[in-house]
Amino acid sequence: MAASCVSLLAVVLLFFCMSAHAVDRSNFKTCDQSSFCKRQRELKPGQSPYRALLDTLELSNSRLTLQLINDNNKVRLLLELYRLQGNMTRVKINELKPLKPRYEVPDVLMADPLTEPMSVVVQDENGLVLSLGGAEQRLILNARPFRLDIVEGPQVLMSVNSRGLLAFEHLRVRKDTISHKISSTVGSMWDSLKSIFSSKSESDPDETAGQENAGQQTEEIKEDEEKPGMWEEVFKTHSDSKPNGPSSISLDFSLPGVEHVYGIPEHADTLKLKNTDGSDPYRLYNLDVFQYELHNPMALYGSVPVLVSHSKERTMGLFWLNAAETWVDISTSSAGQMMFGKMLDFVHGSSEAPQTDVRWISESGIIDVFIMLGPKPTDVFTQYASLTGTQSFPPLSALAYHQCRWNYNDQEDVRAVDEGFDEHDIPYDFIWLDIEHTDGKRYFTWDPSKFPQPKDMLQGLMDKRRKLVAIVDPHIKVDSDYKIHSEIRSKNLYVKNKDGGDYEGWCWPGNAGYPDFTNPDMRAWWSSMFAYDQYEGSMENQYIWNDMNEPSVFNGPEVTMHKDALHGVWENRDVHNLYGLEVQKATADGLIQRSGGVERPFVLTRAFFAGSQRYGAVWTGDNAAEWGHLKISIPMCLSLGLVGIPFCGADVGGFFKHPSPELLVRWYQAGAYQPFFRAHAHLDTPRREPWLFGPENTALIREAIRQRYALLPYWYQLFYNTKNTGQPVMRPLWVEYPEDVATFAIEDEYLLGKDLLVHPVTDEGAKGVSIYLPGEQEVWFDVHTFEKHDGGKSRYISVTMSSIPVFQRGGSIICRKDRIRRSSSCMESDPYTLYVALSSQGSAEGELYIDDFHSFNYEKKEFIHRRLSFSDGTLTSRNLSPDSQFSTSSWIEKIIIIGGVQPSSVRLTTADGTETALEFDFDSETEVLTLRKPRVNAGANWTVRLR
Repeated sequence: MAASCVSLLAVVLLFFCMSAHAVDRSNFKTCDQSSFCKRQRELKPGQSPYRALLDTLELSNSRLTLQLINDNNKVRLLLELYRLQGNMTRVKINELKPLKPRYEVPDVLMADPLTEPMSVVVQDENGLVLSLGGAEQRLILNARPFRLDIVEGPQVLMSVNSRGLLAFEHLRVRKDTISHKISSTVGSMWDSLKSIFSSKSESDPDETAGQENAGQQTEEIKEDEEKPGMWEEVFKTHSDSKPNGPSSISLDFSLPGVEHVYGIPEHADTLKLKNTDGSDPYRLYNLDVFQYELHNPMALYGSVPVLVSHSKERTMGLFWLNAAETWVDISTSSAGQMMFGKMLDFVHGSSEAPQTDVRWISESGIIDVFIMLGPKPTDVFTQYASLTGTQSFPPLSALAYHQCRWNYNDQEDVRAVDEGFDEHDIPYDFIWLDIEHTDGKRYFTWDPSKFPQPKDMLQGLMDKRRKLVAIVDPHIKVDSDYKIHSEIRSKNLYVKNKDGGDYEGWCWPGNAGYPDFTNPDMRAWWSSMFAYDQYEGSMENQYIWNDMNEPSVFNGPEVTMHKDALHGVWENRDVHNLYGLEVQKATADGLIQRSGGVERPFVLTRAFFAGSQRYGAVWTGDNAAEWGHLKISIPMCLSLGLVGIPFCGADVGGFFKHPSPELLVRWYQAGAYQPFFRAHAHLDTPRREPWLFGPENTALIREAIRQRYALLPYWYQLFYNTKNTGQPVMRPLWVEYPEDVATFAIEDEYLLGKDLLVHPVTDEGAKGVSIYLPGEQEVWFDVHTFEKHDGGKSRYISVTMSSIPVFQRGGSIICRKDRIRRSSSCMESDPYTLYVALSSQGSAEGELYIDDFHSFNYEKKEFIHRRLSFSDGTLTSRNLSPDSQFSTSSWIEKIIIIGGVQPSSVRLTTADGTETALEFDFDSETEVLTLRKPRVNAGANWTVRLR
């Protein structure tokens, strides 16, 4: 598939041209241009052709199986139902006797989910009722038409196939093939024999229902009408051969009482998902989309097929485990329109209540869906985490500030930028190198003229306790003299084209091969390449960035890999959305292995899927220096956090175009309060290091970054907690205030943990912002002025260019480090300041977590975890993990109590009973009490009493 230099140059120039402007939507399919989506959408709600064959029911302790039959074409499906631990139900539907196996997604679930016993409560000719645990939770299976309803007492929580949109395109032999002609001839002969020997030439389905034998496909399959795109599809100049024919699946879910649904990232759209009636569905198909448009449902770089519903009464989730191209339709209607079957006559619902209907459509694979029944938001996060795992615990430095552009030119440029941060007293932890650092876009190499001594460069950064990230993309230059390419080819580990040769396409190196990361052997080999003796010039302070791993193919359909490319026996059609996860997994495993399993990795990925949280961070891709892109970064990261990927950020300043000084400052102020904090810029943009916009703006940017560093102990604690619980770090207000309807659609402010509320300024020329502070019984304190505000109200806050509206919840204790140094590593042993914000009842609680900040030793209980509590004038620190062992030289240097009263004395009591009087100041205007120099070790037990 070798390309001429002229052809390659034309493609690269075309890519740059497209990159300079907004996305060309004609390069990407709509639903009407995706034949399976169009076919499925032509199926309208109504009576389902599927019915359950109750005589095929088999029930074990933890699994129910039952056959379904489509009365239109006589194809049988196998339904599997599981009751899972943690208040979840799993529904699987596959062909009973597929022509060949259908793809089931590996590597995403942590393990086979643990099951719990199910039992039949009632069964008759119309269906059955299963107990899902508890006194009132039931699963009702209606036989004809097939439908599932999950109820709790008289309330329907969720209905499956209530709109009759279950559709399962069975695998079949193409009609114009010889094998089909033979089978047709045999079929005709068999029909003749049946007509001779049978007393009945045709039977009514009701009369034959009792004769349908389990495990048998006794009826002749009636093939569906042939439609365009079933066996071959053309988009622009690209042909998809579709050797397996039509294989798409669809299923609908109805959520009575729900009008707010979230999730299914990645889309540059609102936090609350929109009604797709009359527009395209939300698309999940990992694509390289440069300078994406805002507020539309087109696919972007990653796909997480998880949807979260929320109402005042309940939070639930749906996890559609399918890695193929997927479309999701969302519609809101009246609950009175639901068609309850005979077995639901006892269920009463208000016709005035809202209802949201969700329909999933995927091109191939099977239906495998996990229904997470909550009921609280925290329960849904825990349930999903039990399936796909939690966020990997990053080293502390990864939570600090990252400086990047495409590209820092050479070692001297890296040194100059590094020194620039010191000269302007701005902390940072990582400097990044994009594709130009390599030898001709050959990854795992260094440009010999620009980066001749990479270890010297890395050592210079290490001497300042800083680090570097280098890009390693999964497209491999086809060059027989390039070791990486030669070894992958010799091991036969490339993705194949439809004809069995190595799949090749154009990307940054020119003609490139694409490793088959779905193959464990390929992943193991890739991991081994990060060893220090393989990746020449690398050191322990170098980490990795996986970009272009959708995968991006410049001359491919929709700038990605052909769907009929082969990953082993599976088409790219089946596995596509999984590719980026497998790349990041192999890379993260390589970084762990190079340290002998000691050091935590840091890997950034652009493409992702459910479970990617286990391997590192993500970012929102190729945004632009526009106010709308700054604003949309908030709901984009909130959406990712809701579906288990909390380590998210956006390119500060915008990747494309050049920001105004005001936009750049505001973006730094917003980015400082998002989980992943990195500035990045396109090759063609002017340089934009923080000190290049004048002294005044430099000071504003410096202050924003310093605020990030002061709060690193809080960020680190939040990531420790999410590692253990799956709770999002950056979360919508409704997560903590689930009954406050006013919070359900808020997307311009958010919570960090439960104790900090952030409302970045995202409008040009803003003089103020309207902020909603939730919780009628709460009080909130401005972290900069300590001004007190009552919760449950909206208020207008005036802002200047230095303003970052951030509020601490009354009743919380937040640990900070207020001595800011050049990097987070330089601050590891520095003292803590405790910010105690009192509730209206005069109490507060918080945590402090400390370990070595970089290794896996915390898994060996080598950490400190303290509970900090203030009540009745007494502040205590107690051990939350008595069996852990770790020591720190950090101490408590100051305690600031916000919203307090002036004491007559303050005494500190240490673990050995020693009492000491503490110096203090009280500001009556702000009601802030400052306790100075406790000088107690941060890992010790102690008590402070105010009298």
